[in-house]
Parts: sequence; structure tokens; C-alpha cells
Amino acid sequence: MPPDPSPADADAGPGAVSVVVIGHDDAAHVADAVRSALSQGPAVREVVAVDDCSTDGSAELLERLAAAEPRLRVLRLPVNSGGCGTPRNTGLDAAASPYVMFLDSDDVLPPGAVDALLAAARETDAQVTGGLCVRRELPSGREVPWEPALYASPAVLARPADHPRLVRDTLSVNKLYATDFLRAHGIRFPDGRFPYEDMVFTARLWAAAPRVALVPDRVYVWHVRRAARRLSISLDRADVGNWRARTHACRTAHTILLDAGEKGLARAVRAKFLDHDLRMYVRELPLRDEDYRRAWWAHTREHLAEYDAADRSGDPAAPGLLLARVLLASPEPRDLPRLRELAARPARLCPPYARTAEGAPCWSAKLPEVTLETLPERPVRLLPLAVDAELRARTRLLRLRLHELYGAVGRAGPVDAEVEWRHRDRAGLALRRTVPLRPSADDTWTAVASVPLDRLATLGAGAWDLRLRLRFRDGAARTVSAHALPGPGLLRPWAVPSHRYGLILVRPYATHGGALALRVAAGAQGAGRVLAGRMRRWWP
Repeated sequence: MPPDPSPADADAGPGAVSVVVIGHDDAAHVADAVRSALSQGPAVREVVAVDDCSTDGSAELLERLAAAEPRLRVLRLPVNSGGCGTPRNTGLDAAASPYVMFLDSDDVLPPGAVDALLAAARETDAQVTGGLCVRRELPSGREVPWEPALYASPAVLARPADHPRLVRDTLSVNKLYATDFLRAHGIRFPDGRFPYEDMVFTARLWAAAPRVALVPDRVYVWHVRRAARRLSISLDRADVGNWRARTHACRTAHTILLDAGEKGLARAVRAKFLDHDLRMYVRELPLRDEDYRRAWWAHTREHLAEYDAADRSGDPAAPGLLLARVLLASPEPRDLPRLRELAARPARLCPPYARTAEGAPCWSAKLPEVTLETLPERPVRLLPLAVDAELRARTRLLRLRLHELYGAVGRAGPVDAEVEWRHRDRAGLALRRTVPLRPSADDTWTAVASVPLDRLATLGAGAWDLRLRLRFRDGAARTVSAHALPGPGLLRPWAVPSHRYGLILVRPYATHGGALALRVAAGAQGAGRVLAGRMRRWWP
């Protein structure tokens, strides 16, 4: 095979990038996506907008934009492809620039994204250059970085195998590619309806062993619209078919890398599945009906049965691997609330803490074969500590209870807990207070903290997440979330008189991961809107 084309040989002048924008029936957003690409400046030679046979006027809108913008080309597929792969492949085939990147019609490129990626690609002679993607929740605007550890600082990798964590970033849209490299290696997306096509594309990419550059710059804004009439594939998880599609994509990615001789990356794909995909769907399992649960459980057991000893060679008490062990040990769905807590981030292993007849720690009396001998040996910063949180309206006090974990907590010596209320939609906005942890007779440690409702209401209405930073005698610390303790009256809305606002409405609730959170509305007007049901999307 001839040597791979070098990006350094590409046109060094302006206009080196083609941005492929794909969309279907998204007239409300596609113009914003196209404009965000055009506004990147002279580095963008062209924007190739591929309309996947829309019926809502998207294609006509794009044609009007193209009439006034010579850098915009519009392609329209005659028949809807049913997925994202075919329109992206169409745009890739049409791209006329040395570099190409992809943009979905409901997302945007932040200012400077292309310049940051292109500068790094040229400086490092990289065939793939990746940057930070942020998930922006709409309408709140809250931003959550995607795989931030990968993009914490600039890096250059001679080949992907040098950094197996690359497989955790399965996005295709936050990267700039040398066009000739993709074409020389036949790297394309699966055509037609193929959910989670990015997983397969990136596996084909890493299998070709490109030189990779990583930059800490924000290069892509992924818009998350949970209240949209038509949910994205990654959000539309209510049908078990979505899970089957995801496991199929993960299996395909694993096979691609294994066939390419990249055993380390293939194993990393399966490790990522346990730690990310499996945990995400387990957190939602208690919300599903019985038919879904049984179908999901059976399918997942079949998928996990394909894993070999090397895939299971990690710490058997690590959350993802422990979830897999419980699933494989039980032919029927069981322990769903406890599994949900273990799948949370950070993981929580809630009582009961069983032992085998020989005295070894195990998952439960009914599944003694799922042993936990290594759990007490883990450093305290990695322990899946369980803290119950009880919040009662009458006293306005938060009561915390830290559970012992096979002697590991007692040996570490709990000292205190920093109680933090963190606003979900406003980064950096938090209230903190430290309270002592006191031992109790039942092998637990307890703490009590008042809830500063007036202060929370002043700082901002909305959702407040509870986080705890536990400190121990030897100086170790562990950040955890708190399990929302169920019980009569514990998770019901309540109104609090306030000298400042007259009334504060508080709604304690459990997140999908089982953690305690609050929603706060200040003043009679705000509380009235909630009670009237005019904020249903805001109020769970």
C-alpha cells in the first residue's frame, strides 16, 4: 500500500476545510448550523449542506441561503436514507478541500473552532484532530463537556493505540479529518438506517492508525433538546430496540478493531461499554415496564456472554464489571433499585452487605457467587460509598447517613462532610457547608445540616443537585452523591414561608441515578405557576 497522504502536503492557503452539514426536516435549526460553519471565516472553503429528502421546506431554505453565499453548496438526496450515515458519506464524496469535518443540522460550531483544529492539524501533521465537544441542554443552556479528560491539554499521538481512552469519544463531529486519508482507507459511515453510526465510523478511523492531535479548545456544541417533538437517537431510549442498536454498534466497532489487529483498542471498546453504555441504561431500567425489563435483561446477558476472560480481567468490584457479573448470574431481572444506585456517577453500593457462608463479601444472599472480596481493598477514593439523605419539610434539616462497607469505611475514619448544593444550569454556582460525621451504634456515621432555602432561592430558581465531599482521618477524600431515601412525605413538594419572598416552593426528588436533588421556586407568582402546571417540563 502506498504511504498515507500527508496533510502537510495539502493546500497551505486559506479555504482548506469543507464542512458537511446534514439534516432532515429541520428547517427550524439548519440555517443556524450553516451560518455557524460559514462564520468560521476564510479557513472554510465550502459548506456542503446535504438535505436527506426533507418535506418541511429545509431544502428550499438552504437554496435561498446558497443564492446569497457562494461558499454554500446544497445537495439533496432523492429518497430519505433513514439515518445519518448516507448523507455524511454523500458530503464526504463531494468535499473539495484538503480537510473535512461534519456538523448536524441541530448543532453549531462555536467561533474559532475550525481555526483551532486546522492550526493543530498543520502544526503536528495530524491526519485526525479532535477538540472538546460540549452538550448544551436547551432551553436551560447548561453545558456539560463530553469526555473532558481527553481534551484537558494539547497532545499528539503517533497512533491511537498509544492512548486507548480515545475509543470513549465516539463522536465524529468534534474532529477535523484529512480528506485524502479517509478516502485512501475507505473510512465511511454505515449507510441507511444504522443508529449509532459514529461508533462504527470512529472504529474504522482508529483501525487505520492515523496520527492524532488533540486540542483543549471548544470545537462543537451539541444541542440537547429533551422536550423536542422528535427526539434524537441518543435520547429516544424508551424502546428496547434502541438498546439492541447500541449493542450492535458496539459489537461492530469491537470486531473492526480486532480484525485490524488492534486488540488493546478492541478491549477498550468493551471496557467503555461496561463503564458508560451499560451504566447509562441500567440507571433508567427501573423507569421501564416489565416487558422492556425482561427483553433488555435477556438481550444484555446474550451480549455480555460474548466477553472473554481478558474483557473481565479488571477489578471485579468496579461498577460496570460488577453490574455485568450480577446480570450474568441472574436469568431474571432483580435488584433494580440497588443496581441503579451502583450505576450512578459516582457509584453507590447500598445495603444490604451480605457475606457468603465462609464469611466473604458478596452481592447478596441469593447471589453469593458474585463475590466482592476485592472491594474492601480499594482506596477510599474509589469506594462506592453509600450515603442516605433524608429531607423533611417540618424541620428543614438534611439528615445524612454514611454506611459502613465491609470495614473499609471504619478503617479510613470518617471526619466530616462538605455539603454542597450545586445549581444544575449555572456552572460554578454553589453553596457549601461543612458538618461533622459522628459514629452511630449501627455501623453508620451521621450528620445534620440545615438547608439554606432562602439563599438558594436568592441565587436562582431551578434544580439544585446535592454533592458531598467526605473527608477521612488520613487526609483522603471522596466526592459522592446522596441516595434519596424514599418514605412517606420525604419526596413530596412543600411550601416554606419566607420573610423575603412570602413563599418558597420546594420539590425534593430522586434523579435517574437515585440521587437527591431539589427544585426551588421563589415567591407566590413562581410557586403559583408550578402549582398550575404551566412549568411541567421544568418540574418533574
